[in-house]
Amino acid sequence: MEDDILIQISNRIKDRRREKNITVHELAIRANVSKGLISQIENSRTIPSLMVLIEIIKALEIDLNEFFKDIRSKSDDLPILVKRKTDYEHFEKEHALGFHYQRIFTKSINPGTIDIVILELEPGATRPLVETDAFEYKYVLSGEIEYQFNEEKIILSQGDSMLFDGRIPHTPKNLGTTTASMLVIYFFEEKGK
Repeated sequence: MEDDILIQISNRIKDRRREKNITVHELAIRANVSKGLISQIENSRTIPSLMVLIEIIKALEIDLNEFFKDIRSKSDDLPILVKRKTDYEHFEKEHALGFHYQRIFTKSINPGTIDIVILELEPGATRPLVETDAFEYKYVLSGEIEYQFNEEKIILSQGDSMLFDGRIPHTPKNLGTTTASMLVIYFFEEKGK
């Protein structure tokens, strides 16, 4: 996480806490974290984990979309998270022989709706850039796919995955000569929460 984004998040937490007349101690109790951690986060001395950050935002009773609205990197980097197959975390569960788990992404977006689809792209398939009011997770099942985000292009191969805010204009392109396929998961947040 870049320093300027960390500072924006820290300031937003501090500002929203003060607007709601919540003490650091009260916020810590609501978010189930220590008072010291809240203080460190507000003063940009530590980077909270995603789960802790979400709990703090919930404790402040702020919609996630509203909280992150207008938080951008000074370098205008797109908030897109790409994970290569080699980066997946392998883990095991007790009493499960022959089960091989790979944690690809873990992201909590509650309350909301999850829509899971398989997308097949024919060679030469085209569409204009689109926006979706959801976070989008893509896992390439077969083929090689180029994703365009405004001027940025990211190439994903079989086994690669990506998570991004669907409100960023985007479109995929099949780079191969046969049908490419992806597992697509849309995370829609409930409005007015």
